[in-house]
Amino acid sequence: MAKVVAVCISEKKGERKTPVDSVELLENHGIVSDAHAGDWHRQVSLLASESIDKMRALGLDVDSGDFAENITTNGIELVSLPIGTRLRIGETLLEVTQIGKECHTRCAIFYQAGDCVMPKEGIFAKVISGGMIKPGDDIQSV
Repeated sequence: MAKVVAVCISEKKGERKTPVDSVELLENHGIVSDAHAGDWHRQVSLLASESIDKMRALGLDVDSGDFAENITTNGIELVSLPIGTRLRIGETLLEVTQIGKECHTRCAIFYQAGDCVMPKEGIFAKVISGGMIKPGDDIQSV
């Protein structure tokens, strides 16, 4: 079964996120206290731990939050989910709105490794129903 590995937030856009014990999501807003929250389609970002492992295999010392993702997952192939897929995570319901993103400015990870997984393998979602998410929560496609 798919699980949440970590939940992460940052005060500013364009920086690595810090893992925290839990996050609160608000409907049509995103994660409380996260820079990417707001009235838009990329309220929450998700990246698979399997994607982070690819970067570790290149010799990078990276972990959850280092790619500015809010939710690190395990056991679900995020990039294969169609836009519009709904995910039940903890108490919340998210809807996938975007797969990958254009990387306008090369991040520190790109310069260290010559590549970055978030633009190709990260996904974005909006919050349909709020609540709490913490590491260990199940992830179900509904």
